[in-house]
Amino acid sequence: MLVGYVRVSKSDGSQTLAPQRDALIAAGVESSRIYEDLASGCKDDRPGLQACLKALQPSNTLVVWKLDRLGRNLKHLVTTVDELRTRNIGLKVLAGAGAQIDTTTANGRLFFGIFAALAEFERELIAERTHAGLAAARARGRQGGRPRKMNRPTIMMAMTAMADPKANAAEVARRLNITTTTLYMYVNGDGSLKQAGQDIMRGA
Repeated sequence: MLVGYVRVSKSDGSQTLAPQRDALIAAGVESSRIYEDLASGCKDDRPGLQACLKALQPSNTLVVWKLDRLGRNLKHLVTTVDELRTRNIGLKVLAGAGAQIDTTTANGRLFFGIFAALAEFERELIAERTHAGLAAARARGRQGGRPRKMNRPTIMMAMTAMADPKANAAEVARRLNITTTTLYMYVNGDGSLKQAGQDIMRGA
């Protein structure tokens, strides 16, 4: 099943969603399955995108007009695309530099793989910087680092909240005092646990 997402940066009428919606409908997306936002790409709170990501199921394909409609920035884009990949959700981009991304084709799957590699590279860089920072702190006689954002009680609250079909991920994350990115690292859109969440619940 195809699910679409469209966004324009201004809600004052100077931009319209119509061209994007028309392009998605022409690509086979039913109008009832198109989610939309009227917000700047740099804003965290995009309820249309959160609802879209929550509605997507394994084997579905997310269709967007251009890649810049999807991500707030490169890091957010890479994280979002990698999340789609791990959830077995396809991605199809209709125009712009990302138009070769279509996971129904071999070339599209190759581009998807590149995003996965970029996401892994980003995670490894973060881990490397964290370890280096902790080593430097220990050398100065300090121990530890930033407190863990997620623990068993927080995970359980996140699971309960996200299991509600009407849940808004951005609002859930705000109530738990974490980012939506952190929330989706541990819990899926339906409230089920990802591997990182399972590790915490097992006490790993």
